[in-house]
Amino acid sequence: MNKSPDILCIGSVLWDVIGRSASHMRVGSDVPGRITRLPGGVAMNIAMTLRRFRMTPALLTAIGRDPEGEELVAEALRMGMVCDHIYRSDDLPTDVYMAIEGANGLVAAVADAHSLEAAGDKILRPLASGALGTAEAPFAGPVALDGNLTEELLQTIATSPLFAAADLRVAPASPGKAERLLALLGHPSATLYVNLEEAGLLCQTTFADSASGAAGLIARGAHRVLVTDGGKSASEGTAGDIMTQTPPAVMVTRVTGAGDTFMAAHIASEAQGMDRAAALTRALNAAATYVSGDTPL
Repeated sequence: MNKSPDILCIGSVLWDVIGRSASHMRVGSDVPGRITRLPGGVAMNIAMTLRRFRMTPALLTAIGRDPEGEELVAEALRMGMVCDHIYRSDDLPTDVYMAIEGANGLVAAVADAHSLEAAGDKILRPLASGALGTAEAPFAGPVALDGNLTEELLQTIATSPLFAAADLRVAPASPGKAERLLALLGHPSATLYVNLEEAGLLCQTTFADSASGAAGLIARGAHRVLVTDGGKSASEGTAGDIMTQTPPAVMVTRVTGAGDTFMAAHIASEAQGMDRAAALTRALNAAATYVSGDTPL
C-alpha cells in the first residue's frame, strides 16, 4: 500500500478480548455474558474512528509475525489503514488486552503490551529514515501518541527533532499509566486528552470537575488539554481560555475505547476545519454514540 497518511497513530495495536455482562459485578462474580475479540489498543481504536471520519491513518507500532499478528495486520489493511511502517518482529508475540465489563462499568482489565515496550524506538524508524520524514525535514502533521509507550520513549519524543513540526495529540492508555505523560506536559505543541482521574494523577491531587482539572494541568505546564468526566462534563482549553460542555445523556452499554473514540473524533473535527466549540460537541456526540452501542465496530 502506498497511500499517503494524513495522521500518524503511534502506540498499541493489539487484540481486545472483552467479556461483557448485563449484570452488576464485583470481585469473584461469575455471570453469563458475551466474549468478543476485536482489533484494539489505543492507537488502533483512534485509527478506526479516524477512518469513520474519512481520514487516512498510518500505524507505527510493533506487531508479531505470529498468526495473531498476520490476522491483525490484515484487518487493519481491510479498514484502509497504512501499515507499511509497522515494526514486525519475529521474536515478539502480538500484544493483547483483556477486560471485563458489567452493568456497573469496567470491572477489571489487563493490558499485555510487553512487545510494544520491548520494541522501543524501533517503531519510530520511519520518522528518521525518510519514509515519513527525517530529523532535517520532520513529519509536519497530526500525531496521535499512546501512553502504552514506555516513559523513556515518551521522554525521547518530547525532545526529539523528529517531532519538532508535529501537532502532538497525547492520551494515556489507562489511569495506571497516566504519569508517563509527565514528560510531555511542557511540550509546546502537545494536546493532552485525559479523564478526570488521570488529570488528578498528573497533578497529584483530586479535582471536582473537568474545568478545574483542565486548569490544574495548564498550571502544571500543559500547552492544551481536554479533560472528560464521564457523562458529567468535558473541558477544553489553554491558559486563561477553558470551555466546558455537557455530553448527551445515553444508556451506557460499553466503555472500553470510549476515550479513544472521543479523541479521534475531536482530531478529525479540527482537521476538517471545525471551530473549538463545534469540534468538542462532535467529539462528545461520537463518544456518546459509541458507549450506547450504536457505532459499528
